[in-house]
Amino acid sequence: MIGQSRSSQSGGSRCSDFPKYSIVVPVYNEEANIPELYRRVSRVMESLDGDAELILIDDGSGDRTLSMLRDLHQQDPRVRYLSFARNFGHQTAVTAGLHFARGKAVVTMDADLQDPPELILQLVERWQEGYQVVYAQRTRRKQEGLLKRGLAYGFYRILRKLADVDIPTDTGDFCLMDRAVVNLLNRMPERNRYIRGLRAWVGFRQTAVLFDRDPRFAGEVKYTFRKSLALAINGLVSFSIIPLRLSTYMGMAAAAIALLMMGLVVYWRLFEPNSRLTGFATIAIAVFFLGAVQLICIGILGEYIGRIYEDVRGRPLYTLAEAGGFEDLPHPQSFSHGVSEP
Repeated sequence: MIGQSRSSQSGGSRCSDFPKYSIVVPVYNEEANIPELYRRVSRVMESLDGDAELILIDDGSGDRTLSMLRDLHQQDPRVRYLSFARNFGHQTAVTAGLHFARGKAVVTMDADLQDPPELILQLVERWQEGYQVVYAQRTRRKQEGLLKRGLAYGFYRILRKLADVDIPTDTGDFCLMDRAVVNLLNRMPERNRYIRGLRAWVGFRQTAVLFDRDPRFAGEVKYTFRKSLALAINGLVSFSIIPLRLSTYMGMAAAAIALLMMGLVVYWRLFEPNSRLTGFATIAIAVFFLGAVQLICIGILGEYIGRIYEDVRGRPLYTLAEAGGFEDLPHPQSFSHGVSEP
């Protein structure tokens, strides 16, 4: 696996010329945001107390994103980039960035500038105080609809109650992680990765930096309702077995209701033979109810079994088509997944 081969390098002795800070940003069709993103991040990098690198991961973009990353790399050697052979998803792109990050502290953030790069300086301050994970916690979401804010509010609180670990509410992937934490994440073999949950699971000293989330700078929202729902289900299934227990409870409830209805039907037949409640409608309602319970339980089991199936296949998390700025990569032919250095 590409990630595993790379993480074994990042977990060993580190060269003295490696940067102190790594900033990891996944990008997908973000040509409208990249110039402003680079301008703001580069100003932050110049304000840091050590060398920094900016790692941009192109998640199979269909616009000019990749060519813009190549240009930035040529203009500024601090900018390094990875390009996936196809779209593998946001969480996988973040994972790839962690595999290739070389800094003692690694910052992950989104490319739409809803995560303000200037906040990185505050994250670094808390890291220097001794915290190994410093996550940005949203206090307000600017220019987001009431429905989206309500769903996000409810999801984070439900997840926190059901999850096996304490996952902070109103937090995304915008955070700073110490090298020790990154090395642990890189060694985790999971395929369906929920980064904000995994960083809570590893432990260590963690703290929050509060901020108001800005609206997207330019372009279209990449996390549609369908993708957000998939991420929510992934987070819940990855860190809780409550859904499995819920299916058991639903089955017991359905059995109890079925026994109750059987008693009612016997009563109606004996004492109220002319009642309309003993007809086809009652039977149909019972059948549909039990069928719905069964399908829900099968769906819950399918979510867990599907993750087992994906893990046992042993396929790599991602395939790289191109990498720029990583001169210490092995020769391209030694990668069976198509890494090339331009």
